[in-house]
Amino acid sequence: MSQNKQKKATLGGFDFSNIKGDFLGGLTGAIIALPMGLAFGIQSGLGAEAGLYTAIILAIIAAFIGGTKTLLSDPTGPMTVVAATIVSGALVAVNDDLTMAMPIIMATFVLSGIFQIIFGFLGIAKLVKFMPYPVISGFMGGIGVIIIILQIFPLLGHASPRGMLNILGNVGTPLANINNSALLLGGGTIALIYLLPLINKKIPGILIALIGVTVVSVVFPMDVPRIGVIPTGIPPFQIGTLLSLEMQHLSLILVPAITLAALGTIDTLLTSTVADSLTKTKHNGNKELKGQGLGNLIVALFGGIPGAGATMGTVTNIRTGGKTNLSGIFKGLALLVIVLGLGYYVQFIPMAVLAGILVTIGIGIIDIKGLQLLPKVPTSDAVILIVTLLVTVFDNLLDAVAIGTMISFIMFMKNMSDATLKSNQAGLLGDILQEQGLPEALAKNVYIQHLEGPLFFGFADDFKARTEQIKDVEVVVMHLDHVPFMDETGLLVLEESILHLENKGIEVYLTGLQDSVEERLRIVGIIPEYIHEDEIFKNLDDCIVYLAKQYNCKHISGEIDGLFEAALKKRNASRNLAKTLIPQ
Repeated sequence: MSQNKQKKATLGGFDFSNIKGDFLGGLTGAIIALPMGLAFGIQSGLGAEAGLYTAIILAIIAAFIGGTKTLLSDPTGPMTVVAATIVSGALVAVNDDLTMAMPIIMATFVLSGIFQIIFGFLGIAKLVKFMPYPVISGFMGGIGVIIIILQIFPLLGHASPRGMLNILGNVGTPLANINNSALLLGGGTIALIYLLPLINKKIPGILIALIGVTVVSVVFPMDVPRIGVIPTGIPPFQIGTLLSLEMQHLSLILVPAITLAALGTIDTLLTSTVADSLTKTKHNGNKELKGQGLGNLIVALFGGIPGAGATMGTVTNIRTGGKTNLSGIFKGLALLVIVLGLGYYVQFIPMAVLAGILVTIGIGIIDIKGLQLLPKVPTSDAVILIVTLLVTVFDNLLDAVAIGTMISFIMFMKNMSDATLKSNQAGLLGDILQEQGLPEALAKNVYIQHLEGPLFFGFADDFKARTEQIKDVEVVVMHLDHVPFMDETGLLVLEESILHLENKGIEVYLTGLQDSVEERLRIVGIIPEYIHEDEIFKNLDDCIVYLAKQYNCKHISGEIDGLFEAALKKRNASRNLAKTLIPQ
């Protein structure tokens, strides 16, 4: 009986068992998406309708194909900031003629969607987890700052110039001629958005502020800039616009498209992770990228702007009862009905109201927690966050992520090298086990070089320098039981170190090789060309016992067996290196 119910509840790959919760979640998501779609559409430079098209079309397509059941897709702050930069750049290229710029803009948006689909097929989703937190915090903070700065002119009742530097350089102009009505409306919007949830968290503060303040501006007529009339029907399919792209403009679309695709990937997958944490489920990141990419591609052909998984809408959807991808479809359809039925009234919304909404969104995007932790985190992490934030604000997102990631990579390599250097200890066998009464021939002629951590390019030079300092011994035992891998630099340095020691007449033995490391040593020929099979031992004790026999140390085998390994275990347990190994 339960199986029959399950079959009835599932149709065409969709689960209808939670249809009421999915409908409520989608409807609530649509209510939230309406003011944000309008605001982000205006912010992009393509008009309020462009944001609405995205909120409708992307939500439906991504829900059909995507890999996160409860994800709601919308225009987002990060994507809109980059989209606005692309629109601005295209307008500059064609002397501010939007009709001439649209092929460039549309081609860039379409290509970004194609890149996202490719990312999905390449399995890029699993790589996003390697993005350093300071970089993510920095560029999200930078985007938040950009959104806030872009609202200065609209809040004061003026049209905003293009470019951050132009806004900051000319901010004195609107300050000298403030439209008090616009400032009052924008300030009232911000106040309502923050105050209404204090009364009841279920109140959609953004929507109430949008409607309430707009009504006030109409009932008490105010001379403020407004959105104006927007198309209220279903948008036309604009493939003709794309096909009119001129070859000379192809160079303008590649890098911005990659930037959009990369940002959309990060933005969406971070939201998917949030959804997982709330629903205790696991999203399919690569499938989600394919859905988002196809959605953004089609949205662009209808004149919309790129979007991504929206955290606010997704969280609201989950908390309202949404559990399956039907909620995303319901959200898109509900918003379509709202726009078709109430689109006429959008023209009365003051620009200052949308600016107020965007200010709160910008503040919400900024990683306040990350900024508060700056005095407490390592200096390197603080530098990475600040540099990424500043480059995002004053340059562009792609450079910010690249520079932040590069600094993170360099600092990680340095920290890994320092940690490896501190943990890798060496010394004469007699110094290590001096209390065991070893024969002097064994104690003074055998040098133990114990490595912990990967032998890679960041540590290779230090390893080589340490090896070259070894002298006045007959044997060097390289104990590699805690070396998980060696890169090409590490392999070459190991080979050079072995040759250097052997040229000085010092025998080299390897002990504790992990299978993967031994395999690589054999592939490159270090074994058996430089290290013979009888110079490799499973553990250090076996090697020492072997050497004891070579030095004719009678009865030493039974005495020494297990002593060195015991010393290592004791050191690892206490982490007091001085008690077990004598530093160089």
